[in-house]
Amino acid sequence: MMVLLGALVNAVATAAGGFVGLFLKKGIPDRIKNGLTTAMGLCVMIIGVQGALKTENFLIMIISICIGVVIGEWIDIDGKMNKFGNFLQNKLSKNQDSTFGEGFATSTLFICTGAMAIVGAIEAGMKGDFTTYYAKAILDCLSVMIFTTTLGAGCILSAPALFLYQGGLTLAAKYVSFLLTDQMINEMSAVGSLIIIAIGLNMLKITKIKIGNFVLATFIPIILCLFM
Repeated sequence: MMVLLGALVNAVATAAGGFVGLFLKKGIPDRIKNGLTTAMGLCVMIIGVQGALKTENFLIMIISICIGVVIGEWIDIDGKMNKFGNFLQNKLSKNQDSTFGEGFATSTLFICTGAMAIVGAIEAGMKGDFTTYYAKAILDCLSVMIFTTTLGAGCILSAPALFLYQGGLTLAAKYVSFLLTDQMINEMSAVGSLIIIAIGLNMLKITKIKIGNFVLATFIPIILCLFM
């Protein structure tokens, strides 16, 4: 379907960045890899802070995160993502890379929870405009390339996960986006950015937050904005 072109281009660019990162990984000393991880962690945090501060109602953000993490912990989304990453490693990789599952989970959550994924889906679904997706493709390509140099081949598998996620959002936007207000979209983006801050904290090894268990919080503002 033509409406999925933007999501497809984004996924292909992400995979390409991952393969380039995998190629570069072999020639990069560990101290430089560690430095790149720290640098990426700082950049990720800045991106998250910038997006999170765009909220117009901090109460919506707080309630969304709380409800989202309760549901996430109950379902154990983070644990299931890591198990899935390890399953893929056993099936696809002969090298028992201890960071395979972590790479898959970290890169997938980073490229899926940002504001551009939500805005891009709405623009593609409603208007057939892929501009945001194309810009995101460049950013994701570079981000996953750097992630792969430090976390390994698991990051490449974020590409098909990204296509499924953004493709689903795009199709949903095509048929139900008229129900979403500007406030809903803004608060969803802000909550997603707050989750990106947590990813940055983990990359800096300051925390060990189970990021996957927060991902559903991104969609809670849709409900809260109806009543607040």
